Amino acid sequence: MMKLTEQEWRTRLTDEQYRVTRLKGTEYPFTGELLHHTADGTYHCVCCGAELFDGKTKFDAGCGWPSFFASIAGKVKYERDLSHGMQRTEILCAQCDAHLGHVFEDGPAPTGQRYCVNSVSLTFAHADKVK
Repeated sequence: MMKLTEQEWRTRLTDEQYRVTRLKGTEYPFTGELLHHTADGTYHCVCCGAELFDGKTKFDAGCGWPSFFASIAGKVKYERDLSHGMQRTEILCAQCDAHLGHVFEDGPAPTGQRYCVNSVSLTFAHADKVK
């Protein structure tokens, strides 16, 4: 588990990255740089660099945020979220607790899940640059 002080996170991240990942914010829909991204590779946590999603699991859900039908096993953890008068399942980086977004049960086969992720909480590594 990666633990930094709030000041260390503020120094390491942009204001928007900090707001979303450490304060559980949400970026505006249809604004994220990775929303329409389709290159082959992996999506990583912007805070700690952990691999979170394989690009082959990304799909266009039309919801305004990058969506995936699966995460890389063991890399995402889940917490119940009752904020804003809703019942949702929050997704967080298992390594550093960064808020990523939420997972819903309305995704495509084979999982039926839709990981709705804030683009600002991710970085991308092209397949040809990964180990």
